[in-house]
Amino acid sequence: MKMQVETRVRAINCLHFINGQFVESQNQKTFDNINPATEEVLGTVAEGGKEEVNYAVAAARRALNGRWKTMSIVERSKILRRIGDLILERQEELAHLESMDTGKPFSLANSVDIPRAAFNFHFFADYMISVNTDSNMQDDIALHYTYRRPVGVVGIIKPWNLPLLLLTWKLAPCLAMGNTAVIKPAEWTPMTATVLMEICKEAGVPDGVVNLVHGFGPNSAGAAISEHPDVDAISFIGEPRTGTAIMKSAADSLKKLSFELGGKNPNIIFADADLDEVIETTIKSSFVNQGEVCLCGSRIYVERPIYEEFLTRFAERVRKLKVGHPLEADTNVGALVSKEHYDRVNSYIEIARQDGAAILTGGKRPDGYEKGYYLEPTILTGLDRNSRCVREEIFGPVVTVMPFDMEEEVIMQANDTHYGLSATIWTNDLRRAHRVAHSLEAGIIWVNTWFLRDLRTPFGGMKHSGIGRTGGMHSIDFYSELSNVTIKL
Repeated sequence: MKMQVETRVRAINCLHFINGQFVESQNQKTFDNINPATEEVLGTVAEGGKEEVNYAVAAARRALNGRWKTMSIVERSKILRRIGDLILERQEELAHLESMDTGKPFSLANSVDIPRAAFNFHFFADYMISVNTDSNMQDDIALHYTYRRPVGVVGIIKPWNLPLLLLTWKLAPCLAMGNTAVIKPAEWTPMTATVLMEICKEAGVPDGVVNLVHGFGPNSAGAAISEHPDVDAISFIGEPRTGTAIMKSAADSLKKLSFELGGKNPNIIFADADLDEVIETTIKSSFVNQGEVCLCGSRIYVERPIYEEFLTRFAERVRKLKVGHPLEADTNVGALVSKEHYDRVNSYIEIARQDGAAILTGGKRPDGYEKGYYLEPTILTGLDRNSRCVREEIFGPVVTVMPFDMEEEVIMQANDTHYGLSATIWTNDLRRAHRVAHSLEAGIIWVNTWFLRDLRTPFGGMKHSGIGRTGGMHSIDFYSELSNVTIKL
């Protein structure tokens, strides 16, 4: 008998949240929210478009110059802290909703996604109070000082893989700097964003400061936010093609942009690394959240002397991962987020077969699951470096493993990509660690670890992986504008 996590949480029908009220679409249009683990309808979602975005932006613009503007930093900090507290008070409810929406294991949502969402607010509630500005004396001639003001109305377009965690990563600093927001959740994962609006209202966020419009991207709510002349900045997390479309839409009004896009991240394992630690961490960096994490190390490079041992031990551990229903207590890998994405990931496995790959393990639906978008964790070997499976972001539980002989060789292969988000290096040679880290074209580089984050540090990618950095002062800089005042003495 399968043990399941007990839950009394029900899925919710998702409405827009505009000017402090939950509202339906003007045309009453809705779409279904599908549970990826069962393929059953969870509920309906209001389908917004240009009209709803216009209302939301107008409400955000009014709120920008209302009570929110006159609040002290300490008052705003208290509201942010209260939002974090309320997220923790509703932690299990939010974790269940996140699990139902995304297909990820409840245990992961409850231990990572929701606590981190709360911490994002707690972190910026504290950090915003310590932010200072510069002053400079110019001999006895003048005093120069700077002050920060909000950017204005910010459009936040968020992804489906870590819905609440990544929304709060953007919304917390946005509110900390006194901005207002119009949010579009991913259409596949609307529920926790909807509940967050309840939490913001309960925490004392004034009406109109935070607005939520559900819908799709092109010719829908996403495009309407990107094109709107009264939206001053766009914060987007997603894939590069959508980022390109948003950049084109935003160009006419010269919006400020922050993009966190895709990754095809190298995981470089040298022969002197601690193989036990490598394997345990690589299991996570390959398959956590069904591999649907932009930071996953999906290209694994192993120095030849340990290549065969690594493959044997790694495959053995991967076969022990439990693929199953997200609410089963022992599930390690849940369902992929949607049928569309499931078909896309499977198409890459077919490409790998055509390219002559050896499928060391996985590559198919697990036994006993006729319904739901489940896929066994998959290890591919024997692929050429020019294979699409090596070069393109699959964003699922699929990794490629390739041997290398020389440091220069693996650096060249690691950098041979349009992406530049993250990289992981495994070695006990201190000089090599620094040397290779400085040679890799990536915004985030881990040595002998993965996904170890300090929210003060810069987060973001280069090349097609994004524009700009977030975290600590980098977030503060994006969500504020600096003015310099010069006083002649």
